[in-house]
Amino acid sequence: QVQFVESGGGLVQAGGSLRLSCAASGRTFSRYGMGWFRQAPGKERELVSAINWNGGRTYYRDSVKGRFTISRENAKNTVYLQMNSLKPEDSAVYYCAADSSEGTYLTSTYRLHPGEYEYWGQGTQVTVSS
Repeated sequence: QVQFVESGGGLVQAGGSLRLSCAASGRTFSRYGMGWFRQAPGKERELVSAINWNGGRTYYRDSVKGRFTISRENAKNTVYLQMNSLKPEDSAVYYCAADSSEGTYLTSTYRLHPGEYEYWGQGTQVTVSS
């Protein structure tokens, strides 16, 4: 099995910044499409950002464009989410997830839905106060 260890969550004031990290086990991380999801109480899990295997393609939901940046260092088996100008509406549990499908790798793309990801981290809490 593949496991992911997340870190970087916490409590910040509105306008502050956090950087989330997700470190993966295994030797095939460099082939995975990666995504950051979040889930607030009473709401469905939603995709925040995604990145393809080589970092050349990224996705951001509209509400975080210009504020969040996804990146990866394949040599370290790690994906990051830099979050700036945080808003109370960003408060949620954030999860990293991996799409290990061969098709995703071969097409150098990313996926948009939770069901398309096979491996998940344990989640890290992000709370933004007003």
